Amino acid sequence: MIFEMRTYLMKPGSIPKVAEAFGAGMPARTKLSRFGGFWHTEVGTLNQIIHVWPYKDLNERDHTRAEAVRTGVWPPKIQDHILEMESKILHPAPFSPHFEPGEHGSIYEFRTYTYGPGNIPKVIEAWTPLIKARSAISPLVFAGFTDIGALNQWVHVWAYKNMADRETRRAQAMKPGVWPPPRHESVTLLKQENKFAVPASWSPLR
Repeated sequence: MIFEMRTYLMKPGSIPKVAEAFGAGMPARTKLSRFGGFWHTEVGTLNQIIHVWPYKDLNERDHTRAEAVRTGVWPPKIQDHILEMESKILHPAPFSPHFEPGEHGSIYEFRTYTYGPGNIPKVIEAWTPLIKARSAISPLVFAGFTDIGALNQWVHVWAYKNMADRETRRAQAMKPGVWPPPRHESVTLLKQENKFAVPASWSPLR
């Protein structure tokens, strides 16, 4: 399974209109393939929307997107509001949830770590024995790595009831042997980024 994570930078003030247009088009679009979720940023780069699309493989993605355009059900009419567009194709880690529908809270944290080439398998190895205990403290929504787009990125998404809940949960997790996973001396962590985003009321994940 693959996941396409699309991030669009929108014109200031346009987010409510964009979210409304997405929501209106979603019933027809989801007849063609499953939808993971829709969020807009509140902390980090502002005026971004993030939407996630699961597919069996790239062939299904290409076929589904072509069918959506052919039938006119997608994309929504938001072109005039878009400033920048980015797309990543992600593979889930073996232990990762698959952006399954659910209600987890009002804040989702999207963390992106960029590693040196060839390091991702060692990251997965380090996370595997600890992730069950960590996700019992707050829900892991997804963890995986990029295959198309910016490479060597490790993307993980966590859900919280609110920002205060996030601080409490992270404090509970930051204990020796619980979190964070140890980093092998051969693994090079080049960059860390995060953003906080709010799900739309109609998003399958919210």
